Amino acid sequence: MLHTSFKTEMVRSLQNHMNRTFVLVTALAAGIATLPMAAQTAAPAAPAASQSVEPQAIPAKIAIIAFEQVVFATNEGQKTVAEVQKKYDPKKAALDQLGAQIDALRKQEQALPATTTDAERAKLLRDIDTKEKQAQLDGNEAQEAYGSDLNEAMGKVAQKVGAVAVKYAQDHGFTMVVNSGVQQGQSQFLWWQPSTDISQAVVNAYNTSSGVAAPAPSAPRPAASRPAAPAPKK
Repeated sequence: MLHTSFKTEMVRSLQNHMNRTFVLVTALAAGIATLPMAAQTAAPAAPAASQSVEPQAIPAKIAIIAFEQVVFATNEGQKTVAEVQKKYDPKKAALDQLGAQIDALRKQEQALPATTTDAERAKLLRDIDTKEKQAQLDGNEAQEAYGSDLNEAMGKVAQKVGAVAVKYAQDHGFTMVVNSGVQQGQSQFLWWQPSTDISQAVVNAYNTSSGVAAPAPSAPRPAASRPAAPAPKK
């Protein structure tokens, strides 16, 4: 039920929800990288329109980065996630309270004596059904709003991280940066030399440039109790 695992489900779906933003941000970062890197190998003057230009191979030095994971691993990324989650804590509390009400009604329905009339049982079942639908609706709306807010906030962080990644690649002589981030549960690359992975180096560089301190370890949250399975309707 959404009312008992609201934040857990949002965090689990975060990566899929963020991929759409990061595809754009990665493309933007690639575009930023193309201009200065291409300028280093471009001819001094543009050829005349009538001339054909043959592509030229250049010595390649390719860097690998797990861009999505890097953004979330930065101090600012972790801080941003925590801030958005805190914003939705009241909604989570309200959903938890509604879930507790549903659990109480289910137990009440299961404990009804044999003398309960059909009308009384039907009314209680309608009350349960109404609250369950409300919990589902509220949970879906909250999750959508959470994802939208987190997408917007993390997208801003991603743009800044992308710029730092590009600068790091330029400063260290790389000619291309390839995102090895997992898409749909599997990487698009079979193998790469570990020494070409700049992910942690970019995290460190961004943490230094951003000036954002590492977040303090948070106390573990108590596990939410799972609601009892709904009784079959009679």
